[in-house]
Amino acid sequence: MTKKPFQGTGTALITPFRPDGSVDENALRRMVDFQVAEGIDMLLPCGTTGEGATLDGDETDRVTQIVIEQAKRRAMVIVGAGSNSTAKAIQLTKRAKKLGADGVLSVGPYYNKPTQQGYYEHFKAIAEAEDIPVVVYNVPGRTSGNIEPKTMLRLAEVRNIVAVKEASGNIGQIMEILRDRPREFRVLSGDDLLTWPIVAMGGDGVVSVVSNEAPRMMREMVDWALEGNLARAGALHYRLMPLMNINFIESNPIPVKAALAMMGLIQENYRLPLVPMAAANREKLAKVVEELGLLQAVGKS
Repeated sequence: MTKKPFQGTGTALITPFRPDGSVDENALRRMVDFQVAEGIDMLLPCGTTGEGATLDGDETDRVTQIVIEQAKRRAMVIVGAGSNSTAKAIQLTKRAKKLGADGVLSVGPYYNKPTQQGYYEHFKAIAEAEDIPVVVYNVPGRTSGNIEPKTMLRLAEVRNIVAVKEASGNIGQIMEILRDRPREFRVLSGDDLLTWPIVAMGGDGVVSVVSNEAPRMMREMVDWALEGNLARAGALHYRLMPLMNINFIESNPIPVKAALAMMGLIQENYRLPLVPMAAANREKLAKVVEELGLLQAVGKS
């Protein structure tokens, strides 16, 4: 099928670090090449899975630059540029635009706990400040606030706001958005486990954690669902379900980085306050990774 912009499978890309805590640029390039070779549609660096909260401004710019350079227009690059300060979010958005990003992912303001009108004004200000597509990220579990369907539908009418990454886990809420959205407004699952049902209801794809480790399988699952072959998509969904679950046995991205280290793609290094997995959980993760054949997946495209 021919996918439209902001449709399909996007990878919430991890940021590999060296033992000294610096960004491992070579490993990041390997990750981008692996993702592109497996057919991923979108790469989303500098978000939650990319430990974006621990990257300073120069590091964010460098990671963005590397991902754009290495992707070579073979996949869209949508950069995490959100903040609970509207002014800072605008600044990050302008920097992403200058570096050549195809869009930005902008999370709902955390800690401040704005009203629904506050959410609307925040994202409207970002969208009006720079001519670049904006994907709104609704993740109440991390921000302590939910962007309600009526607010999201208002935002869908704002120029430059092109999609939502919906991670509320509320299927009824997602249905409301799908039912009433403008035709070109994309609804992306922000939860791997709900991707299959969301696409079956008319959604447009996913911003995925699992696709760091299993990009081809996740992309094929989404493609089958988008084409209406829900049975074939469902078979892949259930095959990937153990990985979808184990990736959140500890805080994301601890398990996914551990798995990628097992696969030989990165060194397993984190920035505080994240720390390596507990031994018992690591054993469970290793079993899932082995059963899915991921230890042999790299370089086999």
